[in-house]
Amino acid sequence: MNLALRFLGVGSADAVALGSSSAAIERDGVPLLMIDCGPDALTAWLEHYREAPPAIYLTHAHMDHVGGLERLFFRAYFDDRLRGRIRLYTHAALVPVLQSRVADYPQVLAEGGANFWDAFHVVPVSRGFWHAGLWFDVFPTRHHAPGTSFGLALRGSVVWTGDTRPIPEMLDVFAAHGEVVAHDCILVGNPSHSGIEDIEREYPAQLRSRLVLYHYGSTAEGEALAARGYRVARRNDAIALARACGDAVLSQENRP
Repeated sequence: MNLALRFLGVGSADAVALGSSSAAIERDGVPLLMIDCGPDALTAWLEHYREAPPAIYLTHAHMDHVGGLERLFFRAYFDDRLRGRIRLYTHAALVPVLQSRVADYPQVLAEGGANFWDAFHVVPVSRGFWHAGLWFDVFPTRHHAPGTSFGLALRGSVVWTGDTRPIPEMLDVFAAHGEVVAHDCILVGNPSHSGIEDIEREYPAQLRSRLVLYHYGSTAEGEALAARGYRVARRNDAIALARACGDAVLSQENRP
């Protein structure tokens, strides 16, 4: 089983040329899970995979991470093969936020007769979820208000922080087995995002050597981060991942 993380976009909300920060987890070249679905993330997915994502994990409800859901609604709702079958995993605390942000328009179809969530199979989660025989951990991050942003981890393989300030207490737990850590980072930090000096202050060298930085503000900013010795993600980069360890993998004979 060969796992990979493919970056569909790597930019901050205003770095349009870099694409909305989003990624796909692949197994043996087949996409399993889309992480976030910003305004142009679905376009990037379709250009690469040619079909709709089978499942999405949403880290938080800012529009640069969920703004592509309306377009995906139309693609799924009018396709009998897809309607109600695209799994949408998100922390239970985010369900009412997503309802107000993307699903509460009074008439999602001009003709009526449809609810926004009819196009999806919504799966609220708390500490994690099973998907495609793999256990994914979910953990809180530090982005704006508490309880509004959550990262994702596949033990032994990869951690995706989503938008966050440094979270050493979380990575001590969820990045303790040599995982690749895709981490929010801009050149100069602010109250909602990690800057490179924050990264260097908060994380030990061993962890910093496993970081792949994304959600930066421009090509020049990405080059400046790389010049400091960090791996910086680019659009469509695919990073080979280690096999998930321990009970993160459901044995073949027990898979549904």
